[in-house]
Amino acid sequence: MYAIIATGGKQYKVSEGDVIKVEKLEAEAGNTVTFDQVIAVSDGSLKVGDAVAKATVSATVMEQGRGRKVIVYKYKRKTGYHKKNGHRQAYTQVKIDKINA
Repeated sequence: MYAIIATGGKQYKVSEGDVIKVEKLEAEAGNTVTFDQVIAVSDGSLKVGDAVAKATVSATVMEQGRGRKVIVYKYKRKTGYHKKNGHRQAYTQVKIDKINA
């Protein structure tokens, strides 16, 4: 059984027991979060639309973290202009506990 959920502007295909990294959520490690934007649920047959309107996915927050550094480098030729900047995206690692369909 799997579900497709939407969070942080992205979609994830999850099953029970999966560990995924999603965009940062405001929750402490050990707390339970519920994803209510379920797009599809499959348990042999795929259900979408009104069939999954009340479906939810429960998950436990494992940790908060920041990803690897991405270097942003801006350069314009012949003018001596260059600018170097770094970015680390924040994420939340969650473990999928239950798919309530």
